[in-house]
Amino acid sequence: MSGKSSGTATHHVVHNQSGGWDVKRGGAERATGHFDTKQSAIDRGREVSRNQGTELKIHNRDGKIGGSDSHGHDPRNIKG
Repeated sequence: MSGKSSGTATHHVVHNQSGGWDVKRGGAERATGHFDTKQSAIDRGREVSRNQGTELKIHNRDGKIGGSDSHGHDPRNIKG
């Protein structure tokens, strides 16, 4: 284990208060991308997350996490 506990190993799909949806790297102020629809943001977030081996957290409009996809560094130790 590396001892890193920052949110940089994640990407997030979050609602933008000005409208639309953003894809952000964990801990970042600025969005990696801005999209008109949540589905477009999820599609791009999955692509970025897969390429960078991060976990994708998909937030609802209220900010709560509604789902996630793991693309590497899964903290669970499940065989099979």
